[in-house]
Parts: sequence; structure tokens; C-alpha cells
Amino acid sequence: MEMRAVVLDGPIEPEEMVVRRVPVPEPEAGWVRVKVEAFGLNRSEYHLRAGMATNARFPVIPGIEATGTVDAAPGGEFEPGQQVVAMMGGMGREYDGGYAEYTVVPASSVIPVRTDLDWATLGALPEMLQTAHGSLHTGLAIEPGQSLLVRGGTSSVGVAAAVLAKEHGLTVFATTRNPQRTKVLQDLGVDYPIVDDGNVAAKVREILPTGVNAALELIGTNVLPDTLKATAVHGTACFTGMLSDNWTIPDFYPIGYLPNGVRLAAYGGESSDLPAGAFQRYVDLVANGKLPIRIDRVFTMEQIGEAHRVMQDGGAVGKLVVRV
Repeated sequence: MEMRAVVLDGPIEPEEMVVRRVPVPEPEAGWVRVKVEAFGLNRSEYHLRAGMATNARFPVIPGIEATGTVDAAPGGEFEPGQQVVAMMGGMGREYDGGYAEYTVVPASSVIPVRTDLDWATLGALPEMLQTAHGSLHTGLAIEPGQSLLVRGGTSSVGVAAAVLAKEHGLTVFATTRNPQRTKVLQDLGVDYPIVDDGNVAAKVREILPTGVNAALELIGTNVLPDTLKATAVHGTACFTGMLSDNWTIPDFYPIGYLPNGVRLAAYGGESSDLPAGAFQRYVDLVANGKLPIRIDRVFTMEQIGEAHRVMQDGGAVGKLVVRV
């Protein structure tokens, strides 16, 4: 039996991505075959496709997340037809991922879910919510009443982090480089949208002179020093994203780099960081209109090249989704 899938033989341009016919994978005990209905696009898949990933192997079907139903579970962990999401755990790198009609993943990477949300909306949620939830609760240990800066606020994770933080009772600052996108941030509930001209710390401290309790860095190391300057003494900045593709800090000298008393953390977690109960709660909030997650566009699998071009060029506000 064959299926449609996107296969990378090596680094290519977005427009070179095509759908192929390949064999449907067979699961072993401890693995689950998911019939994929939708999958979200993620920055790490751009890094893989563009040749920037350090742990790439080719050929590979990319995709670090997928949403659909259980097709087979030899170990009996899930029932056939059960709604599930799958993410991380080596998907799309160590083994084939979600850019396909079927994907086989470890049972540990699968989270059950029950919802009437349409597949495209549900497909936008897994990795976006996992990264936002983990950054906020593992990386930053946020508490109600605190203040949060989201650097990279119109990215899919930035949008999710802002709305989750508001739902948790925080005052939220979020940045965008495009002044026309500040209203989008306001509509999502952001208290203080900030146009990022490279000097965000000064703008934050004009509003909150002591600085924010927590800062989520989604842009990269090129702006991290400014983000740290926006963070209060005894506050924490969490490095999660690299939208600018700046990953490392040359000649890192902590005393010269970190403001006095400001903590620097990082987050790059797994699906286990988002408990099934928490994910179900977030999905229910989305379904009830109480968690305004933003989907920028929905593509077909045959439009994967166009979708990757939009992602690479930063043309989306919120999540890009492919409906299989």
C-alpha cells in the first residue's frame, strides 16, 4: 500500500518540495501508526529543509508534529480510530515525520485528545502549545500577577505564549517588527504591543521601570542582550526560539553578558512536558472560544513549497497548517 508524502533527499529550496508516492510504514510494538489529517509547520523543519540542521539524515519525511487518528497500535496503547496528536521525540529527524498521509511514531510521543474542532484548527495546536506551555511553566515558572515580555510576538509560539500567559493572569508585553501588526496583538489580548526597533528594553522600561518578571526570547541571540536588559532583577529570560537563525553566543562571558541578578534559562522540551490533561484543557478552551489561537493560513499538501516559502520569509502571523 502506498501513500502521499513529502520526502527530502537533501537541502532544497521551498519551490523544489514535491509530494511523492511511498510505501505506508508498518509499526512495531511500542509504536503507533497515525492516519494524518493535518500538521503544523515549524521553524525546525525550515532549518532541516534549508540544510541548517545539525542532526539531519536524508532521505527523510520531515515534520515534528501530526494530528489525526490511530490506524494501528500493535502494543495496544491506543484504540484504532482514537483522536490523537503526535510530536517531537525524534519525529522528522531520527525517523520519518508528519508530512505524510500516515506516520509511525513511538507511543510515548502520542497524546490522546477528544474534540469537535476541525482538523486544521486541531492541527495547529500540538507543537505550538507544547513549546509555549513548556517555555512559560518549565523555562520561566510564571505566576499570576507577573509581567511577561514575548520577543517575537507574532510568531506561532509567540501568539500562543501571549494568550496562555493572559489566561494564567499575567500582564503581557509582545513585540513585532511590523507596526501594522500591533492591532493583531491587541486583538489577541496583549496589554502592551511594542514595535521592535532593536531597543525593546527602553520601551518596556518606559512602561514598567523595574522591568518584566519574565521574558521569552523567540528571535535569537542577536537580540538576547536587549531582552535581558528588559528583565527585572531576579527575573528570568528564557531562550526558546531562533527566528533570526542566530543560535549561539560567541565568546560568552557571563558577568559581562548578563545584567546583575537576571537569570537566563532555555527551553527545548519534549511532548512529555505537556501533560495530556493540560493539552485537553487548552483544546477545550480553544473550542469554547476562550483561547484565541491564531491560524494564518491553511494549505494542501501539494502547496507545501508555497507554505515553506511563507514560513522562511516570515510572512505569517500565527500558525501555518497543512490539511492532508
